[in-house]
Amino acid sequence: MFILQRTEFDRLLTALQQRGYCVLGPTVRDGAIAYDEVPSSDNFPVGWTDEQRNGAYRLKKRTDNALFGYVVGPYSWKKFLFPPVLKLFSAKRNGKSFDAQPTTHNSQLTKFAFIGVRSCELHALGIQDTIFTKGEYIDPHYQSLREQVFVIAVNCTEAGGTCFCVSMNTGPKASSGFDLALTEIINEKEHYFVVESGSEQGKEILKELSLPAADATSIKEASRRVQNAAQHMGKTMNTTNVKQLLQENFEHPRWDDTAKRCLTCANCTMVCPTCFCTTVEDVTDLTGEHAERWRKWDSCFTMDFSYIHGGSIRPSVKARYRQWMTHKLSTWFDQFGTSGCVGCGRCITWCPVGIDITEEVRAIQNNRIKEQLPVSV
Repeated sequence: MFILQRTEFDRLLTALQQRGYCVLGPTVRDGAIAYDEVPSSDNFPVGWTDEQRNGAYRLKKRTDNALFGYVVGPYSWKKFLFPPVLKLFSAKRNGKSFDAQPTTHNSQLTKFAFIGVRSCELHALGIQDTIFTKGEYIDPHYQSLREQVFVIAVNCTEAGGTCFCVSMNTGPKASSGFDLALTEIINEKEHYFVVESGSEQGKEILKELSLPAADATSIKEASRRVQNAAQHMGKTMNTTNVKQLLQENFEHPRWDDTAKRCLTCANCTMVCPTCFCTTVEDVTDLTGEHAERWRKWDSCFTMDFSYIHGGSIRPSVKARYRQWMTHKLSTWFDQFGTSGCVGCGRCITWCPVGIDITEEVRAIQNNRIKEQLPVSV
């Protein structure tokens, strides 16, 4: 491990830029933490933190100048690899036929360096990799971009009000899937990062920066701060047998209770770093000589998403919420061998009515426990 002083931080960004990377990281936009291009550390949310709870989010100033003093905002990294809107192909009339031109997927045009990726988000990227690159059907656009991404993770030293990554075994310390991992340490006299490499590309960057080795005290302090975050999660979820639990409680009365509160606004699916529902739209010009096909993000909460000939197969709010949560925590295992939830807490924070996925699981679990108790006489 090595030490990167705060005053030397921009050297890291420069090293990435010189390698042709578009450096993307956290910044403040529209009153929230957003991921965008960050030419220098001046663009980072210096001295800002976020307060999150059920249905509530706000930024506030910290008492220090931390670069990564927040948790996560409403945006996830998937938007750069799996964009909300993507043209699949265009077609031009050619007599009685037409010529189709698919969208090219040239990764050399855009090389991304993600900086500030939390452990839960690393796991989300891993899930998206499975969905788009390891199945029978591969998404060429996603794959071409993903192969070129340089990932700089940041270990969490503070937990958010809706975080539950410890319950999902996805954090707060990054264990794999990164090129470099940073742990930010600030005290009265010092501001520096403990840096760990996770790939050959990461080692090359560290070699170029010629950073000093981290001493035992710094490594111990970094570990202590990460452990502190792990012990102060805002939420918890008991995941024991949750896959089977949801499959066996398809008609549980809790679904009706949740449906009374849910607005089917789709906020939870839009902020989720692993959701991948899409729709396809065809458009033509007024002459009928040119047509295009576009892929756009969609949500299982919309009425039209499950529409087939004769109507929607999930017409009720209850059916749509149950589909989302059961897929995320149960049937996702059948499809991809893992949970679809990484414990980032975004769905809780950005739900307008504060529906809490951890509480929904707990309610069904508690009801099952009561049913299994012996009847007193």
